[in-house]
Amino acid sequence: MDDRVTAMIRDAMPLAALLAFEGVAAGPEAVVVRGTWAEERCTAAGVLHGGYLMTLADSAAATLAYLNVPTGATTATIEAKTNFLAAVREGSVTARAELVHAGRRTIVIQVDVTDDAGRLVTRTLQTQAVIEGNGG
Repeated sequence: MDDRVTAMIRDAMPLAALLAFEGVAAGPEAVVVRGTWAEERCTAAGVLHGGYLMTLADSAAATLAYLNVPTGATTATIEAKTNFLAAVREGSVTARAELVHAGRRTIVIQVDVTDDAGRLVTRTLQTQAVIEGNGG
């Protein structure tokens, strides 16, 4: 875990703190965020909730998008599609967000979430709007 990255993510998104997300690495090419299985984050049969997995992916994508906007600008998710590929019943999940496209108005990011064994759990393709600061 990288304390600086964790603080950046949790300060920007209080929900990330509530869900105990940990920043692993962050740069303009990729962001890695980790979450952990817990009973209170599950649906039936002890399966980690899809909403938790989507929020983990969104948090990683939002952080990567923010690292790719001009000074004074911010971002907002405008589209996301997630494929659920495997169930998680224990351990940690790691979201790796990678830049697909960085334009003036939109940023497209792919996020793969894997389990402790490296198995692909979800894949998300997300579009973030670039919101210019100061009346842009």
